[in-house]
Amino acid sequence: MTISYDGSCYCGWQKQGNTEHTIQGKLEAVLFLMTEEAIELHGSGRTDAGVHAKAQEANFYTDCVMDTAEIRNYCNRRLPEDIRVTAVREERERFHARLSTSGKEYVYRIWNSQASNVFERKYLYCFPEALDVERMRRAAEFFLGEHDFKSFCGNKQMRKSTVRQMTGIEVKRLGDEIRIIYQGSGFLYHMVRIMTGTLIEVGLGKREPGEIADILEKRDRRAAGYLAPPEGLCLERVFYETDREE
Repeated sequence: MTISYDGSCYCGWQKQGNTEHTIQGKLEAVLFLMTEEAIELHGSGRTDAGVHAKAQEANFYTDCVMDTAEIRNYCNRRLPEDIRVTAVREERERFHARLSTSGKEYVYRIWNSQASNVFERKYLYCFPEALDVERMRRAAEFFLGEHDFKSFCGNKQMRKSTVRQMTGIEVKRLGDEIRIIYQGSGFLYHMVRIMTGTLIEVGLGKREPGEIADILEKRDRRAAGYLAPPEGLCLERVFYETDREE
């Protein structure tokens, strides 16, 4: 499945025992109605509360005899309007939406103006103070390549490797909007939002671009910038090396 959702009203992707307001929970409930099977949906990753997705990927196993178009249409008739299944396809049996990924692309949008954006306020971080985009670009270059991103991980109890490969990062201004595009092999908990908060501090002149290298070296969350809010973040694409073999 490829799924788009507005995360504004949800407690994130992952199903939770204390709330029905998760993307995974809503989808699994509809799939149960469709198949009468206890479906376990495997997402490509967990988006936080308030974070959006244009193309989240997920897989599940079923004995359902409906074709892929029928599955998509059934789900969309019963899902809330802020969640949509945009595509359904059959995959090889060993495919796993998370374990088979080769990379992801996230986009963070900042509305950098004194006048707030009324119509897109749920999808932008409204930040009225002037930001120096060129300084932010220079700082962003230090993230490229393979690094230990422990300083940019929001999980203090993280026991697994915090090494990740950043394959691309672009900071661009589109009128009053600053858009930061992140591509990498994978992302840690809160990683993109902490990176964004740190770049904003560089754009304000509170940090120098070259400090990013020192922050990475320290491997200490306290060395990095603040956690940017969730509403500006969207999962744009998930990449697979053996994509869509027919």
